[in-house]
Amino acid sequence: MASLPIAPPAPAIAPRSLVPRTRPRRRCPTTARAATAGPGEWAPGSWRARPARQIPEYPDQAALEGAERSLEAFPPLVFAGEARKLEERLGEAAMGRAFLLQGGDCAESFKDFGANNIRDTFRLMLQMAVVLTFGGQMPTIKVGRMAGQFAKPRSNPTETRDGVTLPSYRGDIINGDAFDEKSRVPDPERLIQAYGQSASTLNLLRGFAHGGFADLQRVTQWNLDFLRHSTQGDRYLELSQRVQDAIGFMAAAGMTPQHPIMTTAELWTSHECLHLPYEQALTREDSITGMYYDCSAHMLWVGERTRQLDGAHVEFLRGISNPLGVKVSDKLDPSELVKLCEILNPHNKPGRLTLITRMGAENMRVKLPHMIRAVRQAGMIVTWVSDPMHGNTISAPCGLKTRSFDAIRAELRAFFDVHEQEGSYPGGVHLEMTGQNVTECIGGSKAVTFDDLSDCYHTQCDPRLNASQSLELAFAIADRLRNKRNRAWNNWISRVVA
Repeated sequence: MASLPIAPPAPAIAPRSLVPRTRPRRRCPTTARAATAGPGEWAPGSWRARPARQIPEYPDQAALEGAERSLEAFPPLVFAGEARKLEERLGEAAMGRAFLLQGGDCAESFKDFGANNIRDTFRLMLQMAVVLTFGGQMPTIKVGRMAGQFAKPRSNPTETRDGVTLPSYRGDIINGDAFDEKSRVPDPERLIQAYGQSASTLNLLRGFAHGGFADLQRVTQWNLDFLRHSTQGDRYLELSQRVQDAIGFMAAAGMTPQHPIMTTAELWTSHECLHLPYEQALTREDSITGMYYDCSAHMLWVGERTRQLDGAHVEFLRGISNPLGVKVSDKLDPSELVKLCEILNPHNKPGRLTLITRMGAENMRVKLPHMIRAVRQAGMIVTWVSDPMHGNTISAPCGLKTRSFDAIRAELRAFFDVHEQEGSYPGGVHLEMTGQNVTECIGGSKAVTFDDLSDCYHTQCDPRLNASQSLELAFAIADRLRNKRNRAWNNWISRVVA
């Protein structure tokens, strides 16, 4: 699977040598923090001079500033060296030599936080990675939407129910989802709670990744109980037996089963860069390179609603050295996409920038070719990834939001077809999914119908794939990767013979 855990085990207080050097904390008003760079220069607070969307107004500004100061004093959640390692891995995906599996909750929850949920999502990612790596013969980069995915953009600042209008729920890092006035007031203490939950999640993931749970010899034990004796569960068990046979062969050939590549797993974390005061407070200057890293996650992405060229979010992201993602819909003009690439990756580093396309199957076939050509003509190196979830959200007859598995699979198929047509690399997939046996997306071989949605609908915001649906997609992707590899091999043989 991989050779390293996602990070060294986290001590109660990070050793001095591991903590990136930070500038002295400024106890000045929030509005003054923008004055940290000259015109055109970047600083962690330079985004404050730009138009900022999707950031709520806090009624108690002093409390917000106090929470930011507390976060500035906390240890980093991740380290700069880890982010650099992920950038190297993503650079391989940009060249077609690896595949990104990015997935997790739509929005993490305070009330649903627990070890079992974290374990089951991690286990599902391990299962999917086995399917992709063994079936597709391709190294798989595992990045979770975990340990920080608390903020959600909203189309409207308010919502109305039964004649009552309140501020929209914006994710647990900002306010509560209960429909009452007190819950919907932005609360700065939630930033501290989000940090604490992220730290606990990371500690548990590190334990799972490095403490034996991710040992490839346990591959048959990763199957979730509710998948046993199902179509996807049976397919997974059959494949895992083939993996066990391969492990036995390697052991017989002299490779010890105790080798780190067999016993540990790499897993990185990511979330949408939305709540900029939180992100700035966790930004540190790396003592080794002198570059700034947002130490709230290994990778961050900018969303559809906040990727304005002159906006605060793009301004913040251009100055940090983490790997970055950009959500790309059919509404984005190819020329603007090229400008975004130039702003966010001016040195054109492989692995620095991941373009996450989300536009529906039909739009994908029409719009994506123009985007690929524009980026290629500009000479930009990017990792192309499909998010087949966000372009396929519909309302069920019962009023719940859902997504059709068939539509999700159709968009993925279009993604691969377009890249095959254009001669570019399909570098990964970005999914909202969970290891829980939820009924939030309709369809799949273990069919969920409109009537089933209310049986186990627990999402904080958008509908997620359950484990069976996620594995079904993994098998489909592995087939495409294997076919692509076989075609490339056959073409090479043909040239050699000729």
